[in-house]
Amino acid sequence: MTVRDFLLEIGTEELPPLALPELQRALAEGVAKGLTEAGLSFGSLQSFAAPRRLAVLVQALPEQQPEQDIRRRGPPLSAAFDKNGQPTKAGLAFAESCSTSIDTLQRVAEAKGEFLYHIGTRRGISTVSALPAIVQTALDTLPIPKRMRWGDGDAEFVRPVHWLVMLFGGEVVKAHLLGTEAGRATHGHRFHAPAALPLTQAGDYLATLRTQGMVIADFAERRERVRSQVMVKAAELAVATGHAKSHWQALISAELLDEVTALVEWPVPVAGRFEDRFLSLPREVLISTLQEHQRYFPVADPEGRLLPWFITVSNIESRDPERVREGNERVVRPRLSDAAFFYDQDREQPLATRREALASVTFQAKLGSLGDKTARLCALAEHIAGLIGGVPMLAREAADLCKCDLLSSMVGEFPELQGVMGSYYAAADGLPNEVATAIREHYLPRGAGDELPATHTGMAVGLADRLDTLAGIFAIDQKPSGTKDPFGLRRAAIGVLRIVLEHGLDIDMLALVERAVSLQPVKRAGTAREVFDYILERVRGHYVDGRKESAQAKSAAAKSSISTEMFAAVIAANPVSLIDVDLRLQALAAFLARPEAVSLTAANKRIGNILRKASEPIHGMVDSHKYVAAAEKALGHALVAHRDHALQLIAARDYAGAFNELARLRPQIDGFFDEVMVNDPDPALRANRLALLGQLHGLFAGIADLSKLPG
Repeated sequence: MTVRDFLLEIGTEELPPLALPELQRALAEGVAKGLTEAGLSFGSLQSFAAPRRLAVLVQALPEQQPEQDIRRRGPPLSAAFDKNGQPTKAGLAFAESCSTSIDTLQRVAEAKGEFLYHIGTRRGISTVSALPAIVQTALDTLPIPKRMRWGDGDAEFVRPVHWLVMLFGGEVVKAHLLGTEAGRATHGHRFHAPAALPLTQAGDYLATLRTQGMVIADFAERRERVRSQVMVKAAELAVATGHAKSHWQALISAELLDEVTALVEWPVPVAGRFEDRFLSLPREVLISTLQEHQRYFPVADPEGRLLPWFITVSNIESRDPERVREGNERVVRPRLSDAAFFYDQDREQPLATRREALASVTFQAKLGSLGDKTARLCALAEHIAGLIGGVPMLAREAADLCKCDLLSSMVGEFPELQGVMGSYYAAADGLPNEVATAIREHYLPRGAGDELPATHTGMAVGLADRLDTLAGIFAIDQKPSGTKDPFGLRRAAIGVLRIVLEHGLDIDMLALVERAVSLQPVKRAGTAREVFDYILERVRGHYVDGRKESAQAKSAAAKSSISTEMFAAVIAANPVSLIDVDLRLQALAAFLARPEAVSLTAANKRIGNILRKASEPIHGMVDSHKYVAAAEKALGHALVAHRDHALQLIAARDYAGAFNELARLRPQIDGFFDEVMVNDPDPALRANRLALLGQLHGLFAGIADLSKLPG
């Protein structure tokens, strides 16, 4: 079958940079899904994204759909024909809907009777006629929170659309999408190559843009070009300033690199300088000013010390690069001056003087002010510090001050520095180093893969802050629903589990949640259990879904293949410590690798079903004098022989050892089910056997409920 390449390009006003990678991914997935659903196979699919364009290039797309098999069921024969065998209106209508006569329809017998069927093949439609609908569907499903209109039309998109390219090989696909007629002309760089660039073939797209349009459409290629150019420029700066052997380097965060890549089509690095006096500002202030506010890359020496230089990436090959440099320096100077002013102003009064003003700042209408939240944090952090080996009074002091920098001028201007500035101000006030450090650490981790608090005080305040938020928001019944999570409760719960698991904090999490709930001004029955279950659900995701929140999570369970059923089996044992959950999962994973596991798991499922279906209450006592069958006696005696040791191992959290002990019961368990009828007609024998199985099931369930496993 003849194949061609297909190109889709949407030319727009500048797209939102932070959303660009997701838009690129979603458009490619939408087009691929549409082609697949239409029965159109293809070779490869590439996607492209730049500030003014989204594009997809599909290679080796057939010119026509393959023949479609038709198998359509119609009415039953009793409804399709009357008593005389003549077609009814229902039968004729079905034939007409299939564009055929009733004589050509087939009769197929099924379990529910005999039906009319239209069976055959249908010639596939041409690909060029199917593409507009496929593209429209892909556009409709793009993740655009708020679409905009432009001009007098009704078209809606993330930004106004200026051109649309749809080429199938060298043929323009006739389509009118997003208020624009499809054509073959793309456009290059807004300033370097603003004229239309007609494309002869879809496959000419990348080369035409690069050579004639000064546009690098491939996001990944452009990203690497930005990264390498910035690093080279940093090295050139060292040479130009007489530090050739210093190996200066640009500080390149992945987030900023992505954002800059989404802002430029033809990246050109430009170095700039700022006054040495600004180096006296805290490192985080300088980096935040340069990265977050100016989209500049800071420059550091080999020891990591910041230098009075930065590198910006221009979107134009300027004829006068000096003017570009001067312009960027002129813009950053007042930003740094403001930061220096705010920093000096904030240090004129101690951090603690802001504590009282927190009472006038609302945390949540039903949960009180930030001052109220701080009071709760003090009590909770002090308690947690005592549980994890910290110093309770240091935790109380850090909790009392941890929100004060929210009222500082610096955090008001640079919100991303909350906690960081409080730490600097606390240190300047002469407070203990652990208190100052904890004020910064209690916000950690801020996101996936971020560092964790290193001090016990930071851990205590960080856990208290998150648990207070979870408890309060759940208490007022504002828990997350769907994708809506305005209070960041998912992030808070993940922060709790990471701090606890990765630091090995063996604490009763349910009791801790109950304490956090008890401190809330709003009381609602069942809140503590809801919060605890919510945290457990995040733990399940940590193991089962593979969404490891940190590369440092190296427990055996984290590396094992943990299934949803395994997690459910462990949670059924009602562990209240997240460390205990981890230990049980490790032991269960190891047990399931043993040859006895299949038989014992099946036996536990059978026991669970028997106990659940029992018509009479199951008492806990087993009377050995009521054993009749030899296999019954063997299981009863073996259970007594191994029970106490297994319980000791479970109490010591040696779950692997307990599983080993219980695995020795396999021969007696197999023999019991081979020879003994549990539901004996004799009520006394039946009750005794149910009690025996209840004790056996309880031993295994003390580690994990194996009846919840598949098989």
